[in-house]
Amino acid sequence: MTNTNWEIEAPRKKLFIETLGCAMNVRDTEHMIAELSKHQDYDTTETMEDADLIVINTCSVREKPVAKLFSELGTYNKKKKDGAKIGVTGCTASHLGRDIIKRAPYVDFVVGARNISKISEAVQTKGTVEIDINNDETTYDFADYRQSSYRCSVNISLGCDKSCTFCIVPATRGDEISIPTEIIITEIKKSVTNGAKEVFLLGQNVNNYGKNFSDKREKSSFTKLLQEISKIDGLERIRFTSPHPLHMDDEFLQEFASNPKICKQIHVPLQAGNDKVLKEMRRGYTKKWFLNRCEKIRNLVPNVRISTDIIVAFPGETEEEFRDTIDVVEKVKFESIFNFKYSPRPHTPAQNMPNQIEDKVATQRLQEVIDLHKSHQDEHMEKYLGTTMKVLFEDLKPNGEIFGFSDNYCQVFVTGSEELLGKIVDVKITKVNRTSLKGEVL
Repeated sequence: MTNTNWEIEAPRKKLFIETLGCAMNVRDTEHMIAELSKHQDYDTTETMEDADLIVINTCSVREKPVAKLFSELGTYNKKKKDGAKIGVTGCTASHLGRDIIKRAPYVDFVVGARNISKISEAVQTKGTVEIDINNDETTYDFADYRQSSYRCSVNISLGCDKSCTFCIVPATRGDEISIPTEIIITEIKKSVTNGAKEVFLLGQNVNNYGKNFSDKREKSSFTKLLQEISKIDGLERIRFTSPHPLHMDDEFLQEFASNPKICKQIHVPLQAGNDKVLKEMRRGYTKKWFLNRCEKIRNLVPNVRISTDIIVAFPGETEEEFRDTIDVVEKVKFESIFNFKYSPRPHTPAQNMPNQIEDKVATQRLQEVIDLHKSHQDEHMEKYLGTTMKVLFEDLKPNGEIFGFSDNYCQVFVTGSEELLGKIVDVKITKVNRTSLKGEVL
């Protein structure tokens, strides 16, 4: 009689991740999924109650996400299955560190935004806290995972070299270091080989790229990086966020305008329109410079869409100073605005500034910006009616519609099937509303 040894493969564990915050957090989540899949045998699940590991990838740019964290942790701890682990990662993990475990002892590990490469080890040891904001991951070879088959997000730098008085990011993501160009190129080529048509370049200030590499190589520039990426065969579109107004020199704007692979949408974060407030924010530019850059962009690229960030009620901002912000919004007529009331954050000089603005005033100012912007949105979207746009289709909706984005980042819906996914096709716009377009495939 022959004895046969049968090897039974252990079932893979299930991972549930909630991602809060910015595009860089979304990319960090992809890195964690890839690392945990490769090294710890996890597959993702959309059902938290089924998960063996629950991770909240946090944001701390504003106050509400931090409050939401501990509310979510309490809910997850009550509903999770027996034996499931809970971890906290991201920017809030960086600045709260071990205090998270003190406030929520059932949390198994904490991994900061600059320590994502350590996630596989962290899940194995109860009480692990990895929050070194000087950790250098610029040359770490992450395992590969992407949520979209048609668009790849790629970090080009880590950290931030600015010192904006309202911003916690330097305290959570550390000093800025650029990722070597050859690593970026290799990552994009791999994604294109796997079907990606578009790359989304990520960094706190992407157009400051090339000033500091960890291996002390010769300095480069974002413009040069864009030119190198453009040479990749099969890559059809290049997007990036966020550039800084201070570094929008003419060379960069000319490359943005003339390079056919660069999508004609650009984020130009204003924050405030008054020179005194900008100086107190330590933004490094003036209202005049900002308006000049936006005017030049619109002159160079007639079909451009410009988005921005605005913070109202920064400490000490007078009504007259706020009017300067309204003046910039009136002059530029942004296609998209991310509006916020100032929110005091730990580790920032602004939280200790005198003359904090009362919430009632902040709410009124915010609403004024929102109302003005809505009128501009309607004006912008109307001009697309009857035009033809090239749209990269990315997702199929349950109602039989498929949607994607135009070169200048309008969201476009058509009636269609999955055969359109991943293709760039001409669409005639037949209906417009404030936030999206509908059309017919030509």
